[in-house]
Amino acid sequence: MANRKNIVITGASSGLGAGMARRFAAAGRNLALCARRTDRLDALAEELTRRHPGIRVVTRGLDVNDHDRVFTVFEEFRAELGGLDRVIVNAGLGKGQPVGTGYFYANRQTAETNFVAALAQCEAALGIFREQQAGHLVVVSSFSALRGMPRNLTAYAAAKAGVTALADGIRADTLDTPIRVTTLLPGYIESEMTGSAGRAPLLTGADRGARALVKAIEREPARACIPALPWAPLSVVIRLLPVRLLRRLV
Repeated sequence: MANRKNIVITGASSGLGAGMARRFAAAGRNLALCARRTDRLDALAEELTRRHPGIRVVTRGLDVNDHDRVFTVFEEFRAELGGLDRVIVNAGLGKGQPVGTGYFYANRQTAETNFVAALAQCEAALGIFREQQAGHLVVVSSFSALRGMPRNLTAYAAAKAGVTALADGIRADTLDTPIRVTTLLPGYIESEMTGSAGRAPLLTGADRGARALVKAIEREPARACIPALPWAPLSVVIRLLPVRLLRRLV
């Protein structure tokens, strides 16, 4: 497997993004971290360089819904680090509401951030990887992408299904090239998003979740459920559940 030295992580100021950054830093990787909350981002960068003085950590404030800036920031990261080996499309939003209940703005924001902004990040990353003729694109989707979901998950799951299909298409387009594409389907992992969501069955702790994410990313599979247990077996079950039972369980 290629040595991916320079790694971009979006949405890196907290949660899974910060957890992955800590583990990659411990492995000696250089990091390019971006998020909206620059105070948290700068604190994380200071922590990582203090603990691992042999690495480089560069940061940028970035709202991924500012699509032009996504391209600018990725190019700045490329220039500062001398190339990008891996881009992890991690920034996301989980504020959906049941469709038709008066919260279109929340569902629209969820869809725009989790699909359109993810498309911008994939475009920016692939433009660089095609020029370099190498790179690893990692798209953090969701277990909920496997089928339509009820209640607050409806728009979220639809957007994640879209980004999963996007990653699949990019993978097909770059087949037999040095560009690799990985889609991650995390189940419920402890984070600010799951904390605000309320119901979170089979919740995995933040540290175990980040460890499982990084382990999967380093293998560079086409697709992986995170953590593999229980979510890989459940991925088969969830597709077969009758809708009435799905509604009761989710």
